[in-house]
Amino acid sequence: MKVSVLIAAYNGGAYIKEQLLSVVSQLGADDEIIISDDKPDGDTYAAIEPFLNDPRIRYIHGPAKGVDANKEFLLRECTGDVAFLCDQDDVWLDGKVKRVLSAVEGGACCVLHNAYITDENLNKSGKTLFEDRGAKPGILHNIIRNCYTGACMALTRQAFTAALPFPDSLPMHDQWLGLVSEKVGKVEFIDEPLLLYRRNPGSMTGGKTSLAQKIKWRINIVRSICAFR
Repeated sequence: MKVSVLIAAYNGGAYIKEQLLSVVSQLGADDEIIISDDKPDGDTYAAIEPFLNDPRIRYIHGPAKGVDANKEFLLRECTGDVAFLCDQDDVWLDGKVKRVLSAVEGGACCVLHNAYITDENLNKSGKTLFEDRGAKPGILHNIIRNCYTGACMALTRQAFTAALPFPDSLPMHDQWLGLVSEKVGKVEFIDEPLLLYRRNPGSMTGGKTSLAQKIKWRINIVRSICAFR
């Protein structure tokens, strides 16, 4: 079972080296890491250049249309049987790949695992991501309060292919991928934290969103999932 690790990068120089070190030791000889850089003139390339002698690691320029477009681009580029979405600034814990693949072998088309929430220096906050987001499966629950977090997700080719192309006006790629997976197969939630989820001032996602925008996002995702074939 070939693994593809997909990293959508944007000025990732501060933390991406630490992330790559936590990933490469868990991969097999035939697996791959694809780094799609949406800011090629930024600091990502200098940080990852020492890793490029590893034939499993491929660096490409992204579409420069935002993180959701870059994730879709990566899913189309990957050649693996299972795609692990990977943020540029987190750290994988030992055993993550093995534990997730065990769930896939058990029939899951999408796996979502827990994570320790940390500050920018990887100091644990005392709270996990599942606690923070009230994680549980269910389409209605995850439309109202999404708990699908890309950094903690892995999908089989069946699941992510079904989710392509991403709909227009998509609020969040990870929410869409999780909801589609619930419609096409089995989704497994792993309560064990398998990641250090770094919250830092330079994060690509997060921040405050207006109530009007949240309502608009939910209307868009409802329309998209209702129209899903």
